[in-house]
Amino acid sequence: MPNKLFILSRRRLAISYTGVMAVILTLCGLTIYRLINDIQRESMKREVDGVATAVQITIAPALQQPGQIEPNVSNLLPNLCLQNFPCSSNVPIAQSGLLQAEKRVLSRIYKGSYCIRLRTIVDGRHLQDQPLGIAQFSPRRSLPCDDRRLWSKQRDRRGRSYYITKRKLYTSTQQYWGSLEVAKRLDEQSSFLFSVQLILFTIVGSAIALTAVASWGLAEMAVTPIRQAYEQIQQFTADAAHELRTPITSLRAMVQSALKVEHLSTEDMQSTLGVIDRQSLRLSQLVQSLLLLCQLDQQEVCQPASAWTLNELVKELVADFQPLALSGNLTLISELPQEALVVKGHREQVYRLLANLLSNALHYTPAGGRVVLRLERHQRQGQVQVEDTGIGMTAAEQTQIFTRFFRSDRSRSRHRGGAGLGLAIAQSIAHAHRGSLQVRSELGQGSTFTLRLPLQQRSHSASL
Repeated sequence: MPNKLFILSRRRLAISYTGVMAVILTLCGLTIYRLINDIQRESMKREVDGVATAVQITIAPALQQPGQIEPNVSNLLPNLCLQNFPCSSNVPIAQSGLLQAEKRVLSRIYKGSYCIRLRTIVDGRHLQDQPLGIAQFSPRRSLPCDDRRLWSKQRDRRGRSYYITKRKLYTSTQQYWGSLEVAKRLDEQSSFLFSVQLILFTIVGSAIALTAVASWGLAEMAVTPIRQAYEQIQQFTADAAHELRTPITSLRAMVQSALKVEHLSTEDMQSTLGVIDRQSLRLSQLVQSLLLLCQLDQQEVCQPASAWTLNELVKELVADFQPLALSGNLTLISELPQEALVVKGHREQVYRLLANLLSNALHYTPAGGRVVLRLERHQRQGQVQVEDTGIGMTAAEQTQIFTRFFRSDRSRSRHRGGAGLGLAIAQSIAHAHRGSLQVRSELGQGSTFTLRLPLQQRSHSASL
């Protein structure tokens, strides 16, 4: 069931990431397309305005009287159809008797598809419904230039939109002759815009697909710490239940055995009570260790923090553990600096940390060995090393030594009655004091645990 929940969470995160990125990429694609479309339309409008201006300049000198289109105008505008008159002949530009400038204008018009309409003044009125002449410039001659809706609504019978620009025309005597209108379809660049759409669709689609793949990986990265924490909690709960079950089972067994005997002798009663006392003590210590770990994890420590010297703490530890070292035929020595190394924190917790390291070193060092408790300054930190000549650890054990309920030698740890929480508590205490705890060891060559704690202030020389 938990795995299904994590898979479902991962899927939801991936879908959410992909959905958000899809919306962003789609909006970006639409914005880019809109910009390109607007640029194309603006470019086309400038082109049409340029054509209208060129035609105006070209035919203006040929205009003599309003209401009349002289033959020169028909020559300048091939394909011109006059009202009630047949269309002028289509004379090739190269064979026409036009000037080079005029030929360039016509060549420019013929490159595109344009509709040109001439409107003039008759009897002092501007006739809008009956244009005087219409010219069509299209390679396929398929433009509906005679469609009145094109000129009035800028849209032909098929619903295609046009851009229309107007220019005023004057005779050579500066008399108002009429107007020139030039129209061009707005969707003339549709093939180019379709290509842009296809490219943007491919890019956005590919980006969304890559985002989906990346989102699945990112979701895995987001869920992995949670899954690992959940698995650690499960493992911690199982290990804690196992450790708690051992003394409880022993207590129940001893009590049930005592209940089955009608008359216990004083010796049997003392033996039974001794076992109950030892198992109760072990159970109490385990519960206290678990509570301390919870407090350290939540950074809820009731003891007040104060400034104190590591030198005095190391001296106290050596004095307390010297009898244990002598009983095991071990040499316990300390190496202290001349300066006082002052730290701020919870003294009892740091004492418990170092006592745990020192106890392990004494227990795992064979008779005749040596344990050194060394204190020195390391940059801005106070460094305490517990070095022994004991059995050492493998590289694999060193990576797990600070894991809760881990034992490098389970049978020996069981004999000692440990629960595998000592080093885990030690590391939590070091982290709670903004310090670090590391181990360096070789199998059969001994181990060295190094504790570093930040110094409270610059230490002053002192004879300790």
